[in-house]
Amino acid sequence: MQIIVALQAVVTANPSDIEPSAAELDAIEQEMPLIRAEVELLDAQIMTIDRPVNELDARRIRRARRRVLAARRVLANQATAQVPGVGA
Repeated sequence: MQIIVALQAVVTANPSDIEPSAAELDAIEQEMPLIRAEVELLDAQIMTIDRPVNELDARRIRRARRRVLAARRVLANQATAQVPGVGA
């Protein structure tokens, strides 16, 4: 019978890999409005899981979807503006 043992160096993460880099934190901060809008949409959808959707719930979900689309549009426009040679 052959014993298989994991190497400690492979199992344990490097301490420098645990924390996000400054570039990763900047990217998260830039996407935060979209993340918040998606969480708001998810909250609105979760509220309607176990009951019929009434008019107020439908409006709340529509509003949240519009916020998600608006946040995505802003992010897409920022990405397009940062690419050289693209845009006006």
